[in-house]
Amino acid sequence: MLGYIYLILAALLGREITRPLLPEQRIKEKEVTPCWITFSAAFGCGVLFLTWAVYIAAWLFSTCGGMEKPLFAANLLVLAAVGLLLTGIYYRRKCSFKKIKEHISRNFPPRKEIFFFLILFAAVMWIMFYVFHISGGYLYSGFTVFGDYAPHTAMMRSFSLGNNFPTQYPHFGGADVKYHFMFQFLTGNLEYLGMPIDVGYNLVSSLSLWGFFAMLYSLAKWFSKSMAAGVLAVVFMVFRSGTAFFRFAFEHLGAGDLWEILSQNTTFIGYTPNENWGLWNFNVYLNQRHLGFGLLIVALSLWIFMEWLEEGCAQDEKGFLWLRKRFFTSEAWKCKKPETALLVGMLLGLCSFWNGAAVIAGLLILAGFAVFSDGKLDYLIVAVVTILFSEIQSKMFVSGSVVSPSIYLGFLAEEKTLSGVVWYLFEISGLFFLGVLVLVFFMKRMERAAAVSMLFPAIFAFLISLTPDINVNHKYIMISYAFLTIFWADAVCRLFRTRYLIGKLMGILLAMSLTVTGIYDFVVVLKDNDSGHRVAVNLESSLTAWLSGNLGKNDLILTPEYSMNEVTMSGVMLYLGWPYYAWSAGYDTYYRAEQAVVMYTTASSKVLKETVEKEHITYILYEDGMKFEEKECREDVIADTYPLVYESDDGRIRIYGTEQ
Repeated sequence: MLGYIYLILAALLGREITRPLLPEQRIKEKEVTPCWITFSAAFGCGVLFLTWAVYIAAWLFSTCGGMEKPLFAANLLVLAAVGLLLTGIYYRRKCSFKKIKEHISRNFPPRKEIFFFLILFAAVMWIMFYVFHISGGYLYSGFTVFGDYAPHTAMMRSFSLGNNFPTQYPHFGGADVKYHFMFQFLTGNLEYLGMPIDVGYNLVSSLSLWGFFAMLYSLAKWFSKSMAAGVLAVVFMVFRSGTAFFRFAFEHLGAGDLWEILSQNTTFIGYTPNENWGLWNFNVYLNQRHLGFGLLIVALSLWIFMEWLEEGCAQDEKGFLWLRKRFFTSEAWKCKKPETALLVGMLLGLCSFWNGAAVIAGLLILAGFAVFSDGKLDYLIVAVVTILFSEIQSKMFVSGSVVSPSIYLGFLAEEKTLSGVVWYLFEISGLFFLGVLVLVFFMKRMERAAAVSMLFPAIFAFLISLTPDINVNHKYIMISYAFLTIFWADAVCRLFRTRYLIGKLMGILLAMSLTVTGIYDFVVVLKDNDSGHRVAVNLESSLTAWLSGNLGKNDLILTPEYSMNEVTMSGVMLYLGWPYYAWSAGYDTYYRAEQAVVMYTTASSKVLKETVEKEHITYILYEDGMKFEEKECREDVIADTYPLVYESDDGRIRIYGTEQ
């Protein structure tokens, strides 16, 4: 119950924060239904501010007050304060149920929109629970998603079952936290407040993604004045474009086994590097739940600054003269609404440790808006405040630099040339990106400015690398893709509105070509996450209970390279979990792997003791028959050196304490 109260208070708080940013009359002028915008903005902003308040309070109670269970006091303090604040606001405003009812009746959405958004929310919730749910005391995660859930669930449990302040990365304990973790803190806190972990994770994920869909729908409706375009924008985002299915079908038609392969296949198809991971399809939003929340905050920021872009594009000048006046006049630079820019900068800055890629993509799109807008100092305020808040958080959480920027041309294209990149874009998205470059010639000025700006994150992905793993740049391309669906949806609707049959047929063919690969990807999601394709973890495990009850925030346990199991679900700090997670976040996993090999394989008790002390290991876990980095492990040396403190019911796992 407390978890639901938390989310309700967050939405109410967010509504008060965003009220001056989103005047309903302006939303109505754009023929957009206000309630979808106001709810999405209220949820996103409220969750952002409330969760940061709880986190900071818990951090202070833990590090300064020495509390072992800081979330209790933090939630009590913050939720009580927000409740009193909202009560005071409503009292001063003299809110009553009658006024609320009148307000709702004035802004009641069309029935067909209500139907669409109810179906959309139900579908999002269903697919979230389909890939991640609890049944019979076991937590089930589908094959296409459990890899990402492993570090995420470990982080959630480090808060709900532990005291992860100052925050560490559970798969690389004893160090700082380089990975954006606030979404996991939110869901961990909801579990602490009584929500089952699957309900908390899925509910917040669904509301975040649904909120972004509502913003995307509204942006498409703004540009096209058509509900159909809003619906299609969502459809095109869920079911991606690409050439993979067409090539796959052509090859197997020739081999004569297409229908057999289609019915049996349970893996993503693709012909570019790592496309079979599901890099480009809806599975990304299922396994990276925090991306949906980041996109919601970015979409809200773009919605607010659409006013600047619209005013700049509405000027009477033509061609180069118009563009020149966007730079060489006082109007081009002086502030319009600095207080709005300040708040947008805070929103983006506070989102840095929710999803850093979304924040960078948002700044890149806003930079494009700034080129075509007046009031450029407002954009500068947004950028400066965002970077300032990001830096403050980085100094709190990270030792050293958060990112390691470097020039990396070509992303995953096999040929790092312009022609190679163009061909790669065609392979992964079909007509989508290359076709946008054609569509811009048929757009009005504002549409053209918005579309060009929304391409900036995709361009960035092919030029710069910020982490050791270049694969993560796919998120910038996905973000560009998500927003550019607006213009493809409008193009398809325009074809359908023509009087000629050929136009309507072209619209159908275009819509099919933009979705067929994504539809088949979605079928694979369903097949590869069904009851026979899931990882199960016992949530009632005595091992999980022992670890969470006996290991504190300063303990560090040496384990095999675990991904997601009863150990990681305890939320304790692993010396080295599955290395890819920590490596891609920027940690030196090679050094720890070498030290772990020494501790697990040495024949010398002295070497073991020295290494354990140097690496601050407090517990060593040994599993029957285990190897580490393909090397045989020596339990006899560990057992001769340290006392046994735990043995699992089945005798398969034993834990030794190094400080007893």
